[in-house]
Amino acid sequence: MSTTLEPLESSAPTLSVRQVLMLERVLAGEPEVVAGAGQLDRAVRWVHVAEAADVGVMLSGGEMVLTTGVLLAGDENKQAEYIQSLHRAEAAAVVLGLGRAFPAPPDVMRRAAERCGLPMVVLHRPFPFAELTEEVQARLVRRKFAAVSMSEAVRTALTGLITAGAPLQRMLDEIAHHSGCPVVVTNLAHRVLATAGERSAVDDVLRDWERIARQAGLSAGDGWIRAELGGRGERWGQIMLCGYRGDTATGRLLADRAAESLVLHRMLGGTSAHTWEEQSAQSLLTDLVSGVVPARQLLPRARAAGLPVNRRTFVPLVVRDGDPAELDRVLRLLGLPGIVAELADGATAVLLSLARDQDATVLTANFAARLTGTVVAAADPRTAWDDVPAGMREARHVADAVASGVLDLPAVVRLKDVHLRGLIRLLRDDPHVQSFAERELDGLLCDAGSGSADDLLAVLRTYLATGRNKSRTAQLHHVSRPALYRRLEAIQGRLGVDLDDFEQAASVHIALLAHDAQQS
Repeated sequence: MSTTLEPLESSAPTLSVRQVLMLERVLAGEPEVVAGAGQLDRAVRWVHVAEAADVGVMLSGGEMVLTTGVLLAGDENKQAEYIQSLHRAEAAAVVLGLGRAFPAPPDVMRRAAERCGLPMVVLHRPFPFAELTEEVQARLVRRKFAAVSMSEAVRTALTGLITAGAPLQRMLDEIAHHSGCPVVVTNLAHRVLATAGERSAVDDVLRDWERIARQAGLSAGDGWIRAELGGRGERWGQIMLCGYRGDTATGRLLADRAAESLVLHRMLGGTSAHTWEEQSAQSLLTDLVSGVVPARQLLPRARAAGLPVNRRTFVPLVVRDGDPAELDRVLRLLGLPGIVAELADGATAVLLSLARDQDATVLTANFAARLTGTVVAAADPRTAWDDVPAGMREARHVADAVASGVLDLPAVVRLKDVHLRGLIRLLRDDPHVQSFAERELDGLLCDAGSGSADDLLAVLRTYLATGRNKSRTAQLHHVSRPALYRRLEAIQGRLGVDLDDFEQAASVHIALLAHDAQQS
């Protein structure tokens, strides 16, 4: 008999037919598989010695039945019915000891077993069945105990993390550690919410996720173990062990423990599947903006998150003072594919993915028109995914440049709209620029924090932003023209400049822009 030896001392709670046949005591009986050779990976739940012709009624499924067939010899109908009875009882296999009853494998039993796919093994040498049952039962008990111990260890570890307030990612990392394979959490639409495991292995799984996740042939036997996420009669996702290499039953046990813990984590943390989607998008867009992870490596994550990436036009946006949930709602309302994530400092990143024949400028304007009280900063559209990180940083730069407020902004602000302010934002950390700003504004900054100095800075900021328009400045600050003149005279006196002189006014304006950029 040709077969593959499998480790017998693992923590798997069951043995397969193949593994039982590789036991030293069984090999001494010279086993030969005469039927059902393609079903040797069936799990053996128990070993049962039985000579009764109607043994099937005593079985509950998963048993390996040992017999000498003494009560079946000479009656082919009984032999065929015996095999059918085992098949109906979902026995794992039948082992027939050759001897006086059957000196050779009986054709009737062999053909019946082959038809129903029941592994049938004959032993060519006499074999003490009691020794086999004792050894297999002992191994099964040890394995089941080890599997339960592993399950409890996983449950304890995950419960400890929940109690400590650990984030979702830390939970998944622990699950991936125990499973030794990539772990993926998805919603019901197969959109990836979170992953864990070795980065290269996760990327391999995500690279063709849309096809893999929906492939009908995926089953636990392929190492893909799934467990549903949900409660109170409502399903909202699933956790998948991708390419689990251990015993299937152990994998199912691990996946179930993981699912229980994730549901508890969600309930106690007050989070939802939607929140997990936000966290997934936030992680992806943060990595895109930072540029720490190469764009090519982020492509599988973007595709698995549900973002169309093939032959698309990408529009990077950063929205100031926008509610991520509202932005996501507007995207859905307009039917625009994209992902939304809050970054920091009140900024929310939005990445639109449009078809090549769609007008990116018009659709971006439509999106901005649906929002109120926000600043929508946009980078030029990108047709190559590798250019998206630079676009995201450009949109972030534009949003930062107008963070302190620029008058008369268009609905969608682009790099060309921020002019000098954008340049200053880029140079704000330069020591020379910082020194210049301090020197030019020293007369006002030396009293920073006092009401009068802060008021004068605000007036100066508005006056220069309006192009030195005194009427507009007085109107915005709700003061009379004479009162404004007195404030401007005080400013000029403190700074030692003439604001009617273009070069001096420009110098003060640049210094003020640099000061505001450094403060923000």
